[in-house]
Amino acid sequence: MVPCPSDPYAADPRPAADGERGTVSVEFAVVLPVVALVLTSLVAAVLVVDGLGRLQLAAATAARAFGRGDDEAGRAALEHLAPGAGMTVHRDGGVVCVRAARGPVGPFEAVPLRATGCAAEDGR
Repeated sequence: MVPCPSDPYAADPRPAADGERGTVSVEFAVVLPVVALVLTSLVAAVLVVDGLGRLQLAAATAARAFGRGDDEAGRAALEHLAPGAGMTVHRDGGVVCVRAARGPVGPFEAVPLRATGCAAEDGR
């Protein structure tokens, strides 16, 4: 089948004009930083979620220790599971609650991490 000369969809047997050379390189140079930024953001989001999970585990473990009356183990658990995190302990009506907070992690500096864990006091 011979393509019609006026067919705009017919394959052009001529090589690309000089003005079109390098367009793939330019497109790649524009897209590569965007892909790198997206991948970096995904890794940073994973780090934030991991930090939040560790902080929640630390707050719950510390609350159970404080509930048993073992304040030293509660502080040690928080320092071991979430190094550098601060905590406040509240006792009210037979329940001990530990609120743990940690500074921002990674590129998401605007996202402070906070978690709360509560446990029954004296095993009640």
